[in-house]
Amino acid sequence: MKKLQSLIIGIAVILILLFLGGQQLEKSSGMAGAKVLNIYNWGDYIDPSLLKQFEKEYGYKVNYETFDSNEAMFTKLAQGGVSYDLTIPSEYMIEKMIEENLVQKLDYSQIEGIENIDPRFLDMSFDPGNQYSIPYFWGTLGIIYNDKFIDSAEMTKWADLWRPELNNSIMMIDGAREVMGIGLNRLGYSLNSKSMFELEQAVMELRSLMPNIKALVADEIKMYMINEESPVAITFSGEAADMMYENENLHYVIPEEGSNLWFDNIVIPHNAKNVEGAYDFINFMLKPEIAAQNAEYIGYSTPNKEALKLLPPEITEDEQFYPSDELISRLEVYENLGPEYIGIYNDFFLELKMYRN
Repeated sequence: MKKLQSLIIGIAVILILLFLGGQQLEKSSGMAGAKVLNIYNWGDYIDPSLLKQFEKEYGYKVNYETFDSNEAMFTKLAQGGVSYDLTIPSEYMIEKMIEENLVQKLDYSQIEGIENIDPRFLDMSFDPGNQYSIPYFWGTLGIIYNDKFIDSAEMTKWADLWRPELNNSIMMIDGAREVMGIGLNRLGYSLNSKSMFELEQAVMELRSLMPNIKALVADEIKMYMINEESPVAITFSGEAADMMYENENLHYVIPEEGSNLWFDNIVIPHNAKNVEGAYDFINFMLKPEIAAQNAEYIGYSTPNKEALKLLPPEITEDEQFYPSDELISRLEVYENLGPEYIGIYNDFFLELKMYRN
């Protein structure tokens, strides 16, 4: 009898441990209860102290996962194997996610602080009326150079990258839209061109640039420029701000011909489990003091006009990071070109990479 009792007790203990372990596993995977908030964001794209502050103020446990491209994020959400309560895609991908019914329409009765957003960054073509997304950060694509090697007068436009003395010197960003966009911009064409004639002309221009390209890389650009291993690179404005903070010889410029104006917005995926928590986080990030702290930490431009008042003048008065309306008028937002033309851009980009080798 005692053996039977011991066996029963042992089985009960094992079941309890399995239950508790399952609960812990469920929590760690972000699927337990309404007090867990699952966020899917770009790497190093929020001040970590703000996540802790949000948890403390609102009583949530935040599970924070990162992605390295819009396409990777889209694929994971489209497969439906996991659910996130919030994610932060770029403009052209938001348009695609809306078309694919992967995001929820926003309930503005649950949103506080949308009036803090500069109207210039609302009602954009990729999300008319901001029915699905809330602005998070915005910025530009441009040129960063080291004044120890390059004079400021020699680096004001995309065409300057073609100078023969820059042979094997340029760190180029590894992205099809970005690289093709440089060729299109130089020729005065739209970043969203669907003209095969214009695209082929852009590729011909870019072929002649390839001898000047030292490497096609992504995050490594920051290290190369800070360590002065290259005199010039193509990068995004926020990345440039980080580099300039580490090396006072670096400068960022938006090319005269124009460039990409990009937006990353917060959306609530269609299968979010903690929608209430998602709105709490949106409202938290819309607070001016929170948006200002995040912008100062990240280095990208905030769309929160009230937050701008809290930032140092040396940040907000720098036209390369907070461009004037006149300069913004020469910038262009990437559009969702559809699978056919995305494939064409990718094929041309692959051709350029092979041509360089």
